[in-house]
Amino acid sequence: MKQPIFQALLVSSLLIGCNGSEESKPEAVQLPAQVNNQNVGAKQADNVEQAKAQLLAKWTGPYQGVPAFDKVSLSGLIPALEQGMANNLAEVELIANNPEPATFENTIVALEGTGSELDRVFSYWGIWSSNVSSPEFREIQAEMAPKISGFYSKINQNSKLFERVSAVYHSEAVKNLSADKQRLVLLTYNGFARNGATLSGDQKTRYADINQELAKLHTKFSNNVLADEENYVLYLNKSQLGGLPESVINAAAAAANDRDHAGEYAITNTRSSMDPFLTYSTERELRKQVWHSYYNRGDNGDEFDNNALIAQILKLRHERVVLLGYKNYASWRLEDRMAKKPANAIKLMESVWPAAIARVEEEVDDMLAIGKKADGIEKVEPWDYRFYAEQVRKAKYDLDSDEVKQYLQLNKLREAMFYVAGRLFNFNFAEITDGSVPVFHEDVRVWEVTDKSSNEHIGLWYLDPFARQGKRSGAWATTYRSHTTFNGKTNVLSSNNSNFSKGTAGEPTLISWDDAQTYFHEFGHALHFLASNVAYPTLNGGVRDYTEFQSQLLERWLSTDEVINNYLVHYKTGKAMPADLIKKIKQAATFNQGFKTTEYLASALVDMKFHTVDPTGIDADKFERETLAALNMPEQIVMRHRSPHFGHVFSGEGYSSSYYGYMWAEVLTSDAAEAFAEAEGGFYDEEVAAKLVEHLFSVRNAVDPADAYRAFRGRDAKVEALMRDRGFPVK
Repeated sequence: MKQPIFQALLVSSLLIGCNGSEESKPEAVQLPAQVNNQNVGAKQADNVEQAKAQLLAKWTGPYQGVPAFDKVSLSGLIPALEQGMANNLAEVELIANNPEPATFENTIVALEGTGSELDRVFSYWGIWSSNVSSPEFREIQAEMAPKISGFYSKINQNSKLFERVSAVYHSEAVKNLSADKQRLVLLTYNGFARNGATLSGDQKTRYADINQELAKLHTKFSNNVLADEENYVLYLNKSQLGGLPESVINAAAAAANDRDHAGEYAITNTRSSMDPFLTYSTERELRKQVWHSYYNRGDNGDEFDNNALIAQILKLRHERVVLLGYKNYASWRLEDRMAKKPANAIKLMESVWPAAIARVEEEVDDMLAIGKKADGIEKVEPWDYRFYAEQVRKAKYDLDSDEVKQYLQLNKLREAMFYVAGRLFNFNFAEITDGSVPVFHEDVRVWEVTDKSSNEHIGLWYLDPFARQGKRSGAWATTYRSHTTFNGKTNVLSSNNSNFSKGTAGEPTLISWDDAQTYFHEFGHALHFLASNVAYPTLNGGVRDYTEFQSQLLERWLSTDEVINNYLVHYKTGKAMPADLIKKIKQAATFNQGFKTTEYLASALVDMKFHTVDPTGIDADKFERETLAALNMPEQIVMRHRSPHFGHVFSGEGYSSSYYGYMWAEVLTSDAAEAFAEAEGGFYDEEVAAKLVEHLFSVRNAVDPADAYRAFRGRDAKVEALMRDRGFPVK
């Protein structure tokens, strides 16, 4: 059943709010009291009703219908949500009260077909939440989040419905179903059983109440982080730009201009702005200020401080899983993941941790040697790490990351991604420029995806690449509609979203090598959506410690010769990246892995530790410090996401006790990459690519991930491949 899975997605992504500026409003027209109260009031009611109807309406136009981003308005969102939920509950009640004996078709398949109206509303909700947020939306979000949680609890706790699902799950007839249908039954049953359906009486009520309380807290946590991202902007003058490359200066000027600070340069409180500033700025005190602003988001002891919220969230999560009979939250969360148990995830992380922090010690020694000689520093501070790492990179490999950046044009990288998709998936991308597909912002562009051989329509790919106010930070992929065949074939509407700093008008947008990898990573998610060949909506879901594998794997094609030689060209001269620069990039592939691995693992380990203890009376700030101290965390590095702004974990439950999943998936990634490296055709080997699409992309969640990987590789993945990739010793 799609409902429990969609609920998890809702909590983890759709309830993440965004900052936005207050829209200017025209002065109210003064009308006589009677006219204002009656005529205008009736007109407003009509407008709200029309707005509600538009949000609920079936999508029309080409490509099996597309979202009407040009017609919807916030005024109809609350009534549309309420109507959509009411209609969905009515659909569910019909299934629950069906007098016929429960079967796969009249119960499991019937549930798959429910909630289409509400799904359409949530597609718009996701855009308002993540891409074009505003204070008005966040008010609606705060009001509706607990109501939405309550709605899903009503479905999860529908006793008659669960009895029918359970009857199908335990029936002999299930054994005669195809493998994908059996998995659908399993996922549907677990979606209920693991979310309170087995409870009764006061326990069932309390479970639902906890979910509503958590929905409020997750929303509050997210909005607090966004407030700190918006409130801490550093404005610079020309004398404070020392060391910054032209591309960074131009982006900072554009960001300042967008904030009505023309003539100044804005370093915003987001990773895409912070990271290059800390890498290049020669102003050490300013680096310190930017570092503190970024890593103290949600931890400033003011109205937006998140530490108390973390304690409440952890307490409620623990209480909820105890009701289900689990020892701790992580045990419940990992039961249906590849890791199965927290101990297995911890074992993997702790097997890599010693090598990571040992490498950090080596990196710090190298940086200090340069820092002492060049600047007289006696100690490498956290706000120095990126800066001196860049100096070491230049000294060791003669590699200047800004020089590399001149060859990384956003549009050319997009063409490279299309090339890779064509070689591996046989996909063709053709931009739609006739206005037939509405978009929610002028920056958004849309491509039709077809099969190169048959010209069969696969779906659409939306791209929203640039940062702006009202858009949450980071990069992500999503779908507005997934591929299914159970009720007629539906094609995919996929979307990639990034926060690149837009280049000066008329100039290409240049990005770093790390950002280029992220670009490919998110496109990997889109290809996973587009390659789907499953019959039922629920089977388009994913297993958290597996779903990052496909996207991480696609990053590897960025450094293939075909991409480098044809798409990484200098933005001014148009010349291909020179061979000596390519050689330097590949030689430096494992550079700074101590920093990258340690900052990530620290976040993943703290996340897991948070969710494997009894959180009664927990002090989140203290717990973070003590956990890191016990791990011998290097003092020059902090967690990639410190707890007070760890949105993956505390803005929802998508990654809670599951941030380890990136490394679990990276083991698969490294092992699978070696399969391509060993093949006769390398990373474009047709036979291996066909197996990749068949076993790892098209099946989505219709096959157990462990079985899917074995079908591709012929065995389980080996952690040694990961260690080799990162340049760590292999035992």
